[in-house]
Amino acid sequence: MQATKPAKKPGKQRKSLYNAPAHLRHKFMAVPLSPELISSKGTKALPVRKGDTVRVMRGDHKGFEGKVSQIDLKRYRIFIEGLTREKVDGTNIFVSVHPSKVMIRSLKLDDKWRKGIVERKKELELPKKEKEVVKIAEKPPKKAVEAKKAKAVKKKAVVQEKPAEKATKPARKEVQKKSVAKKKKEKKTKEKEPAKKEEKQKAAKKPRAKRKTASKTEGGT
Repeated sequence: MQATKPAKKPGKQRKSLYNAPAHLRHKFMAVPLSPELISSKGTKALPVRKGDTVRVMRGDHKGFEGKVSQIDLKRYRIFIEGLTREKVDGTNIFVSVHPSKVMIRSLKLDDKWRKGIVERKKELELPKKEKEVVKIAEKPPKKAVEAKKAKAVKKKAVVQEKPAEKATKPARKEVQKKSVAKKKKEKKTKEKEPAKKEEKQKAAKKPRAKRKTASKTEGGT
């Protein structure tokens, strides 16, 4: 059977309900079970059938309880014994109720096929419940878990702090050494700079050598 995607448009949804085949219409008539039946049968919902005892949970007839006398798969409605109304001409007719407004109080299990369905669903639900119980039992209390987490966090903090201190001490010494070396270099450069300036000034102040003018004086005298 080819899988179909659920329709999102309201028009398509109504059309699928109107044109649904009988086996799907039967599933659409599923009704929730009472808490007592859920605990005993292990299922939350089953398709309602003739002979089941149901209670109306919503609507004008809320609280009415009785046996299902008839099911209308074409209109998706059920009819309950005793739930009737009087017409203008005096005749009594059944009041139709949608299956979503009722809850099953007791199941009619005369049919072997329905018994098999209930047993199969119960077998499927039991392993899930057992797994949930085992998981709950395995989980330790919250306080113990929180205490363990706090201890683990403290241990990590202590372990991280110790190597950090060891690593910072030599780093500080190296920084101090570098700063001392820089200061020494700066002092040396400062001492050298004035000496160079003085040498330059002396070189600039030296007078030019005078030219020899003896021959000219002799000829002139």
